[in-house]
Amino acid sequence: MVNFSALASAVLLAVTAAAAHPTGAPLSQGELMRRADFQNFARRSLNACQDVLKRRGHTERSAARRRALADDLRRKRGLPTSSIYKRLNLDDVLNTDHQSNATGLTSDSDPFDGTGSCTLVSETTQGPYYVDGEYVRSDITEGQEGVYTYVDVELIDYSTCEPVADVYIDFWHCNATGVYSGVVAGGNGDQTDETNLDKTFLRGIQATNSDGYAQFETVFPGHYTSRANHIHIIAHNDGTVFDNGTFKTDSDHHVGQLFFDQSLISIVEETSPYSTNAQELTLNENDSILSGEVEGTNGVDPVLEYVYLGDDVSDGLLAWGSVGIDISASYSVSSAATLTEDGGVENSSSGGGAPPS
Repeated sequence: MVNFSALASAVLLAVTAAAAHPTGAPLSQGELMRRADFQNFARRSLNACQDVLKRRGHTERSAARRRALADDLRRKRGLPTSSIYKRLNLDDVLNTDHQSNATGLTSDSDPFDGTGSCTLVSETTQGPYYVDGEYVRSDITEGQEGVYTYVDVELIDYSTCEPVADVYIDFWHCNATGVYSGVVAGGNGDQTDETNLDKTFLRGIQATNSDGYAQFETVFPGHYTSRANHIHIIAHNDGTVFDNGTFKTDSDHHVGQLFFDQSLISIVEETSPYSTNAQELTLNENDSILSGEVEGTNGVDPVLEYVYLGDDVSDGLLAWGSVGIDISASYSVSSAATLTEDGGVENSSSGGGAPPS
């Protein structure tokens, strides 16, 4: 059990080979062996960080931050600042309920205290719908309808047990009906709508602060054919923020995907506009990317912890995760398009026309 901040932790590692599997094609035997070796090493390293983070006060600060954040979000939305929740602890990722709930915020039953299983995500498929040059901002909703979701992402260097500051987190996902902004392609909504190339909804970038976290205000991601509901993130070691608020980098990258409880997904998908999505819903257990990460006994759990902000999902969610990365790694990521001052420009060599992964 790893007490990073009320979520298990995710290790993000991007490799060129992963980018070559845009639709979740199987990795080669060599790639699988390398991924397994990395996961085992990173898991041991993250487990070793538990006491270090506690002694340094990082775990306590993270829990306090999320407690205060939940109260603040509830006040802003006109909701009571205290609610009754339940907490379940099961054995495996696909059946684990990650709803962090308690009747009071005490030292014995704090939903933000960071008790969870170690989460590792390595060599995750980046998906072909990454767009570079996006805006640095925390609110990425742009009027998109859906269940209000506030996400707190914390980066930990698993080799030093230190929070990773001044790293830019690129964060994006599809909307409630399974459409990504910034890309025009078959399988991504109306492929005749060329204006979608210039759209930027549900995409944004934030730099981590001295405690290694960044936060995003969004809506719960929808689904599309062959994939369960998920969020993409890429961590950039450095880059340039331009006067118009966009970010560009040629630096190293670390890639991962974050998921949600199936029970939560089922509740959200019953609400509008998610319920209008005619694409087949893929369950977590049938998602090739998620299943590939959690198979075996490597301790992988890329599912976000969360709390309801009110009595039900319509009041919104706070979700969070601690993410372990290898900041010494250097990998290449190809974008499907680039956002320029004149709008979106497709990268014809990226394979961006394939179904999104």
